[in-house]
Amino acid sequence: MPAAFALGASFGVLARASRVGALAAIVMSGTTFAGSAQVAAISVLGGGGTVAAAVVAALLLNARYAVIGMTVAESFRGSILRRFGESQLVIDESWALSGGGTPRFDRRVMLGVGAALWVGWVGGTAGGALLGGLIDPSSFGLDGAFAALFLALLAAQLRSRRAVVAAAGGALIAAVLTPVAPAGVPILAATVAALAGWSRT
Repeated sequence: MPAAFALGASFGVLARASRVGALAAIVMSGTTFAGSAQVAAISVLGGGGTVAAAVVAALLLNARYAVIGMTVAESFRGSILRRFGESQLVIDESWALSGGGTPRFDRRVMLGVGAALWVGWVGGTAGGALLGGLIDPSSFGLDGAFAALFLALLAAQLRSRRAVVAAAGGALIAAVLTPVAPAGVPILAATVAALAGWSRT
Protein backbone atom coordinates (compact mmCIF):
# COMPACT_ATOMS: atom_id res chain seq x y z
CA MET A 1 0.00 0.00 0.00
CA PRO A 2 2.80 2.53 0.73
CA ALA A 3 4.37 1.62 -2.61
CA ALA A 4 1.03 2.17 -4.35
CA PHE A 5 0.73 5.55 -2.62
CA ALA A 6 4.23 6.58 -3.72
CA LEU A 7 3.68 5.52 -7.32
CA GLY A 8 0.26 7.15 -7.33
CA ALA A 9 1.81 10.40 -6.10
CA SER A 10 4.42 10.17 -8.87
CA PHE A 11 1.64 9.65 -11.41
CA GLY A 12 -0.25 12.67 -10.04
CA VAL A 13 2.82 14.89 -10.35
CA LEU A 14 3.56 13.66 -13.87
CA ALA A 15 -0.06 14.17 -14.89
CA ARG A 16 0.08 17.80 -13.78
CA ALA A 17 3.42 18.25 -15.56
CA SER A 18 1.66 16.97 -18.70
CA ARG A 19 -1.01 19.67 -18.24
CA VAL A 20 -3.70 17.27 -17.03
CA GLY A 21 -5.95 18.78 -14.36
CA ALA A 22 -5.83 17.49 -10.80
CA LEU A 23 -9.47 16.35 -10.83
CA ALA A 24 -9.01 14.53 -14.15
CA ALA A 25 -5.95 12.70 -12.82
CA ILE A 26 -7.76 11.64 -9.63
CA VAL A 27 -10.85 10.45 -11.53
CA MET A 28 -8.63 8.56 -13.96
CA SER A 29 -6.91 6.74 -11.10
CA GLY A 30 -10.22 5.96 -9.41
CA THR A 31 -11.85 4.53 -12.52
CA THR A 32 -8.94 3.11 -14.51
CA PHE A 33 -6.74 1.93 -11.61
CA ALA A 34 -3.96 0.67 -13.88
CA GLY A 35 -0.60 2.33 -13.38
CA SER A 36 1.16 1.29 -16.58
CA ALA A 37 -1.82 2.13 -18.79
CA GLN A 38 -2.34 5.48 -17.09
CA VAL A 39 1.30 6.45 -17.44
CA ALA A 40 1.32 5.44 -21.09
CA ALA A 41 -1.78 7.54 -21.77
CA ILE A 42 -0.38 10.55 -19.91
CA SER A 43 2.97 10.19 -21.70
CA VAL A 44 1.24 10.20 -25.07
CA LEU A 45 -0.90 13.22 -24.20
CA GLY A 46 2.03 15.05 -22.61
CA GLY A 47 4.09 14.50 -25.75
CA GLY A 48 1.40 16.07 -27.93
CA GLY A 49 -0.23 12.83 -29.06
CA THR A 50 -3.93 12.41 -29.76
CA VAL A 51 -6.55 11.11 -27.35
CA ALA A 52 -7.10 8.16 -29.69
CA ALA A 53 -3.42 7.18 -29.51
CA ALA A 54 -3.47 7.50 -25.72
CA VAL A 55 -6.57 5.31 -25.42
CA VAL A 56 -5.22 2.64 -27.76
CA ALA A 57 -1.89 2.53 -25.90
CA ALA A 58 -3.73 2.09 -22.59
CA LEU A 59 -6.01 -0.61 -24.01
CA LEU A 60 -3.08 -2.59 -25.39
CA LEU A 61 -1.29 -2.47 -22.05
CA ASN A 62 -4.44 -3.57 -20.23
CA ALA A 63 -5.36 -6.34 -22.67
CA ARG A 64 -3.95 -8.93 -20.24
CA TYR A 65 -6.84 -8.24 -17.87
CA ALA A 66 -9.24 -9.95 -20.27
CA VAL A 67 -7.46 -13.24 -19.62
CA ILE A 68 -6.89 -12.54 -15.91
CA GLY A 69 -10.56 -11.66 -15.53
CA MET A 70 -11.66 -14.95 -17.08
CA THR A 71 -9.72 -16.92 -14.47
CA VAL A 72 -11.66 -15.34 -11.59
CA ALA A 73 -15.00 -14.48 -13.22
CA GLU A 74 -16.90 -17.35 -11.59
CA SER A 75 -16.06 -16.04 -8.12
CA PHE A 76 -18.14 -12.88 -8.55
CA ARG A 77 -21.70 -12.92 -7.26
CA GLY A 78 -24.59 -10.51 -6.86
CA SER A 79 -25.87 -7.68 -9.01
CA ILE A 80 -24.16 -6.39 -12.12
CA LEU A 81 -23.23 -3.20 -10.26
CA ARG A 82 -21.59 -5.17 -7.44
CA ARG A 83 -19.70 -7.42 -9.84
CA PHE A 84 -18.56 -4.41 -11.85
CA GLY A 85 -17.27 -2.67 -8.72
CA GLU A 86 -15.46 -5.74 -7.44
CA SER A 87 -13.92 -6.44 -10.84
CA GLN A 88 -12.17 -3.07 -10.62
CA LEU A 89 -10.05 -4.59 -7.85
CA VAL A 90 -8.66 -7.34 -10.08
CA ILE A 91 -5.11 -6.16 -10.76
CA ASP A 92 -1.80 -7.97 -11.14
CA GLU A 93 -0.94 -7.82 -7.44
CA SER A 94 -4.36 -8.80 -6.06
CA TRP A 95 -4.65 -11.62 -8.60
CA ALA A 96 -1.19 -13.00 -7.85
CA LEU A 97 -1.41 -12.76 -4.05
CA SER A 98 -4.83 -14.42 -4.01
CA GLY A 99 -3.63 -17.37 -6.06
CA GLY A 100 -5.59 -16.43 -9.15
CA GLY A 101 -5.60 -19.13 -11.79
CA THR A 102 -4.74 -21.85 -9.25
CA PRO A 103 -6.79 -24.17 -7.01
CA ARG A 104 -5.79 -22.11 -3.94
CA PHE A 105 -7.51 -18.94 -5.23
CA ASP A 106 -9.09 -16.88 -2.41
CA ARG A 107 -11.60 -14.27 -3.51
CA ARG A 108 -11.50 -12.42 -0.18
CA VAL A 109 -7.74 -11.96 -0.42
CA MET A 110 -8.08 -10.66 -3.96
CA LEU A 111 -10.69 -8.09 -2.98
CA GLY A 112 -8.85 -7.08 0.20
CA VAL A 113 -5.52 -6.57 -1.53
CA GLY A 114 -7.19 -4.79 -4.44
CA ALA A 115 -9.12 -2.43 -2.15
CA ALA A 116 -6.02 -1.55 -0.11
CA LEU A 117 -4.00 -0.81 -3.24
CA TRP A 118 -6.86 1.18 -4.75
CA VAL A 119 -6.96 3.44 -1.68
CA GLY A 120 -3.18 3.85 -1.80
CA TRP A 121 -3.12 4.55 -5.53
CA VAL A 122 -5.99 7.03 -5.59
CA GLY A 123 -4.83 8.71 -2.37
CA GLY A 124 -1.31 9.06 -3.74
CA THR A 125 -2.63 10.41 -7.04
CA ALA A 126 -4.68 13.01 -5.17
CA GLY A 127 -1.67 14.15 -3.17
CA GLY A 128 0.61 14.27 -6.18
CA ALA A 129 -1.95 15.97 -8.41
CA LEU A 130 -2.83 18.64 -5.87
CA LEU A 131 0.82 19.42 -5.16
CA GLY A 132 2.00 18.74 -8.70
CA GLY A 133 1.96 22.35 -9.71
CA LEU A 134 4.56 23.09 -7.04
CA ILE A 135 6.94 20.23 -7.91
CA ASP A 136 9.32 19.79 -10.83
CA PRO A 137 9.26 16.02 -11.54
CA SER A 138 12.83 15.99 -12.84
CA SER A 139 14.23 17.54 -9.66
CA PHE A 140 13.15 14.48 -7.66
CA GLY A 141 13.74 11.91 -10.39
CA LEU A 142 10.00 11.28 -10.73
CA ASP A 143 10.22 11.55 -14.50
CA GLY A 144 12.25 8.34 -14.45
CA ALA A 145 10.19 6.46 -11.86
CA PHE A 146 7.80 4.85 -14.29
CA ALA A 147 10.49 4.07 -16.84
CA ALA A 148 12.20 2.13 -14.05
CA LEU A 149 8.89 0.43 -13.19
CA PHE A 150 8.38 -0.65 -16.80
CA LEU A 151 11.93 -2.02 -16.95
CA ALA A 152 11.35 -3.98 -13.73
CA LEU A 153 8.12 -5.43 -15.13
CA LEU A 154 9.89 -6.31 -18.38
CA ALA A 155 12.82 -7.99 -16.64
CA ALA A 156 10.46 -10.35 -14.86
CA GLN A 157 9.01 -11.47 -18.22
CA LEU A 158 12.29 -12.23 -20.01
CA ARG A 159 12.29 -15.91 -19.20
CA SER A 160 12.34 -17.36 -22.70
CA ARG A 161 13.98 -16.73 -26.04
CA ARG A 162 10.75 -15.62 -27.67
CA ALA A 163 10.08 -13.11 -24.88
CA VAL A 164 13.56 -11.61 -25.36
CA VAL A 165 13.08 -11.42 -29.14
CA ALA A 166 9.67 -9.77 -28.74
CA ALA A 167 11.00 -7.22 -26.24
CA ALA A 168 14.05 -6.43 -28.38
CA GLY A 169 11.89 -6.00 -31.47
CA GLY A 170 9.54 -3.64 -29.70
CA ALA A 171 12.43 -1.61 -28.27
CA LEU A 172 14.05 -1.31 -31.71
CA ILE A 173 10.81 -0.14 -33.34
CA ALA A 174 10.25 2.46 -30.61
CA ALA A 175 13.84 3.73 -30.81
CA VAL A 176 13.65 4.17 -34.58
CA LEU A 177 10.23 5.86 -34.59
CA THR A 178 10.59 8.16 -31.56
CA PRO A 179 12.61 10.90 -33.33
CA VAL A 180 10.36 11.02 -36.40
CA ALA A 181 6.85 9.79 -35.53
CA PRO A 182 4.08 11.72 -33.75
CA ALA A 183 3.75 11.15 -30.00
CA GLY A 184 2.02 7.88 -29.21
CA VAL A 185 2.82 6.17 -32.51
CA PRO A 186 6.13 4.63 -31.30
CA ILE A 187 4.36 3.09 -28.28
CA LEU A 188 1.59 1.62 -30.43
CA ALA A 189 3.97 0.32 -33.09
CA ALA A 190 6.30 -1.19 -30.49
CA THR A 191 3.41 -2.95 -28.76
CA VAL A 192 2.12 -4.45 -32.00
CA ALA A 193 5.64 -5.50 -33.01
CA ALA A 194 6.22 -7.10 -29.62
CA LEU A 195 2.96 -9.05 -29.85
CA ALA A 196 3.77 -10.19 -33.38
CA GLY A 197 7.26 -11.26 -32.34
CA TRP A 198 5.93 -13.12 -29.33
CA SER A 199 3.42 -15.10 -31.40
CA ARG A 200 5.81 -16.00 -34.21
CA THR A 201 8.99 -16.81 -32.34
